[in-house]
Amino acid sequence: MTLPVAVRQRIEQLKAGHEAPLCAYIYDLPALEQHVKAMRQAMPENCELFYAAKANPEARVLKTLAPWVDGFEAASGGELTWLHEQCPDQPLIFGGPGKLDHELDIALQYQVSAFHVESVTELRSLARIAGKRGVQAPVMLRLNLKLARAPQSRLVMGGKPTPFGLDEEGLASALQVLREEPSLELKGLHFHLLSHQLDVDAHLELIRSYLLTFRQLCRDHGLQLPLLNVGGGMGINYQDAAQSFDWPRFCLGLKGLLDEYPMGAIRIRFEIGRFISAACGYYVMQVLDIKSSHGELFAIGRGGTHHFRTPAAQGHDHPFTVVRGNQPAQVSDQRVTLVGQLCTPKDVLARQQPVAQLAMGDLLVFTLAGAYAWNISHQNFLMHEPPLKAFIEG
Repeated sequence: MTLPVAVRQRIEQLKAGHEAPLCAYIYDLPALEQHVKAMRQAMPENCELFYAAKANPEARVLKTLAPWVDGFEAASGGELTWLHEQCPDQPLIFGGPGKLDHELDIALQYQVSAFHVESVTELRSLARIAGKRGVQAPVMLRLNLKLARAPQSRLVMGGKPTPFGLDEEGLASALQVLREEPSLELKGLHFHLLSHQLDVDAHLELIRSYLLTFRQLCRDHGLQLPLLNVGGGMGINYQDAAQSFDWPRFCLGLKGLLDEYPMGAIRIRFEIGRFISAACGYYVMQVLDIKSSHGELFAIGRGGTHHFRTPAAQGHDHPFTVVRGNQPAQVSDQRVTLVGQLCTPKDVLARQQPVAQLAMGDLLVFTLAGAYAWNISHQNFLMHEPPLKAFIEG
């Protein structure tokens, strides 16, 4: 795997500036901007693109994305406040189950563009808090309905019992609350039934089901709504990045669907995280030790899953490349398991991977580390020092 020149240069700068064994995250901001710009340009005109900040809320990542997205999605009061501080002029939407009353109140103060309501209890709480403030809360109902055409993926979050969204009975109750509460305004419906989708054709069929269901619900309940949120779920193929979700082909198919099922003035909103930011990030570990145990080779790096939980969370061997140092190779054309410094056998980033050459002092550079990586890791376990953070600027 060949690293971009700018990434290799930033690694060399970090090595030259630090005597201790290196452990770092590197974020390629120009590559991130180029990627999101291309995504935006491929989208049909009546579509919006929001960034799901849970994927990577680094301030410089957010500010790089801000000119190219329509806003940011938050899933907690803490995320809301962070996003409001970093990008105060950007529209915010607020999702996630179990919202606390003070979080709903904060969101009203920030004048969020929409609340993604997950339950009738939450809807009633929002009505009460908005009523006390004398404002009207913009609501989108997140739906968990059984659709006729629902493809499968490794992470299905709808069409079956889950803590997310409203089923058919919950939808009926929520619509009744909306009719009774003047402090609530229904802006649209929100679907997000799965993640990790790699099959473009299957995802287009899912979008078709969203469109048909949205139209049918509006007819059945006499609704005139300006927004349909279709979530995200576009997947990254960690074993072969070239086989990740084909966004340009999806957008062409989406335009065909919208021609087939005209939505008029209704906006189609996407909220995407992993697919936007994953490729901009690199996690770097310097090899501290190479050892053999019962016939298996292990390379122990400075860091581990407490910094970079993605491999454990996804249950895969994460892609990497070796940046060789000056020492003669201790390993040549052998399989090596890459681990970190934690006192647990679960601290594995890639198991039994073929390595051409490796020596102590070399760098292991894990690609596709820009989403659900540092921010989802158990950072305080064993109290190791955090990794350095470095950014490639435009």
